[in-house]
Amino acid sequence: MPFHVFVVMPFGIKDGIDFDRVYGEYIKPALEQEGYDVFRADEELKAGEIRTDMFQELLLADLVVADLSIDNPNVWYELGVRHALRARGIVLIQSIREYQPFDLYTDRKLHYHLKDGAPDPECLDDDRKLLGLMARNTMSSWQGDRISPVYKLLPNLQEPDWKSLRIGAVLEFWQRYEAWERHLELARKSGNIGNILLLADEAPVAAFRSDAWLRAGRALLKACRYDFALEQLEKGLNINPCNLGGLQEKGICLQRLAAAKKPGYTLDNARMHYQVILKEERYSRDPETWALLGRVDKDAWIESWRKPHTTSGKMRQAAAEEDALLRNAIESYTRAYRFNPAHYYSGINALTLMCLYCHLTGEKRYDREIDIMSGAVRYAAECEEDPGNVFWARATIGDLEVLTGSPEAVRTAYADAVAKNDKRLFDPKSSLDQLFLLWDLEFHQDRVDAGIAVLDRALQKIENPQKQWQPGKVFLFSGHMIDKPGRSEPRFPAEKETSAALRIAELLDRLGAGPDDLALTQGACGGDILFTEACIWRGVKVRWLQPFYEPEFIENSVVCSHESWRERYFAVKSEGNIPIRTAPDELGKPPEGSKQGYPYERCNLWLLYTALSEGIDKVRFICLWNGGGGDGPGGTAHMYNEVNKRTGQVYRIDSGTL
Repeated sequence: MPFHVFVVMPFGIKDGIDFDRVYGEYIKPALEQEGYDVFRADEELKAGEIRTDMFQELLLADLVVADLSIDNPNVWYELGVRHALRARGIVLIQSIREYQPFDLYTDRKLHYHLKDGAPDPECLDDDRKLLGLMARNTMSSWQGDRISPVYKLLPNLQEPDWKSLRIGAVLEFWQRYEAWERHLELARKSGNIGNILLLADEAPVAAFRSDAWLRAGRALLKACRYDFALEQLEKGLNINPCNLGGLQEKGICLQRLAAAKKPGYTLDNARMHYQVILKEERYSRDPETWALLGRVDKDAWIESWRKPHTTSGKMRQAAAEEDALLRNAIESYTRAYRFNPAHYYSGINALTLMCLYCHLTGEKRYDREIDIMSGAVRYAAECEEDPGNVFWARATIGDLEVLTGSPEAVRTAYADAVAKNDKRLFDPKSSLDQLFLLWDLEFHQDRVDAGIAVLDRALQKIENPQKQWQPGKVFLFSGHMIDKPGRSEPRFPAEKETSAALRIAELLDRLGAGPDDLALTQGACGGDILFTEACIWRGVKVRWLQPFYEPEFIENSVVCSHESWRERYFAVKSEGNIPIRTAPDELGKPPEGSKQGYPYERCNLWLLYTALSEGIDKVRFICLWNGGGGDGPGGTAHMYNEVNKRTGQVYRIDSGTL
């Protein structure tokens, strides 16, 4: 969705300037040419308190353009409100004035030209281009310097949470938001990350968009889609650069990508990212960020000695030689725990690494801290009240018993943790990974073996169906529908159907399509159904995502060329047991002001985001396309261009050569 711009300026003719013409001929066209949604307070025609709409706009608008050509009290007041509420997203414009007010004397202002009190026709094109450029640069540099003098001169001042300043009188706006939020929350609960990504694009203002992108990034991170998660988190942070959760999750993505040896990512990237966060005074004592930095240091230490095809003795010797890296990790985890003694995660990691240091080096450097922290960490874990963290609290007690207890105490503690696990696969596996680290370094192997046995049995009992099916490859398809009878310029005439079906089948065979794969398309007559039939023949699981409720889709996109396609549609749907997902059900109504063909564009993006959410590297886009423009928005050309922006895995069947 376009950025939302609120224009603050005088109305009518004031001091010889026709501001309505300035708005209609200069400001609005310039910003609409950039693709922005432009609004001025006098365009709200409904009855009610105009100030409530004005305050909501000044809080939530992505960009505020203020015309300071004359000293209008309302304009100065509204600009002051925006400066107080938001640090960025402000453009100042003016025609020639005799003096500059002191408070904004040094602020950059864009000048426009007048002739006889209206925009000068000779300069109008250039003035529009300059305004569009300034607006574009302002939005693209959102994370840069604060524009508001209030936030610039008071660096510790924080912007208010936009939700906390909700104005109840602006009912229509918040009703639209609540409907959007409901679909977003349903998508999160059902794990439909593609839905979250599309809804983020459709948010009415950037504040909502940022929130949705951060949620999408969080969901992708949990699904281990680290590269795509990083993309969404950065989009959200570009709008809301101070969101601590988003900053932490970005660091986790950087760390996981480095661990996976993705080109261009190193642990130093993640370390520097956390160090930048901790330099901010407000975050300098945040225990979670310090613990995440500790995890980076710990990973760097492990990476330095854990090598394939080597003995435990050699790993132990190498780990002891890298004691400086180990001390770095201990220091970060210890700081985290000192800042919040209830943060038992950092405490148990600090304790474990301290014990390993003593074990590897023979030094008693940390004996005092181990004695003090052991009881404190146990107490913190035993005080855990959040049901979602009970496993971790109990597992922490198990970890403590590994460090200081007996094999029997280890078994009892981990068995208690497993009983609280609620059959989530991730939790026992993470604890096992920690135990295998200790096993590699020959640390109290009787206790470690006892813990591994308990957790391994727990994993064995978790049934495989609990794990969500993950496709090997994802085939995304878009293609021409069969031409309607009498079409003036043939594109995909009925006599080419057999040839197209053969080409699609050959391509799927070449790409190794099979039962482990997923196929996504709409199900329209022509290319979509031919592709679906070929996939079902090869055992590929097919999902149809459609822009309208199914009856309307069938009318618009299945029987539009010939009634015989209806029977074929239902036959292939039944044979493949294909579930239908419709945009109205899962995404709600298209946003207000959407252009006529938007439902088709929306469905293309929905298909694309759904495919990408399974893993960017898995996506193979197949299109049946003659290379020309479509009959309307949202056709194969649109999908081809969208996919090409994100992945090079594109396979085109030229319908003109069939």
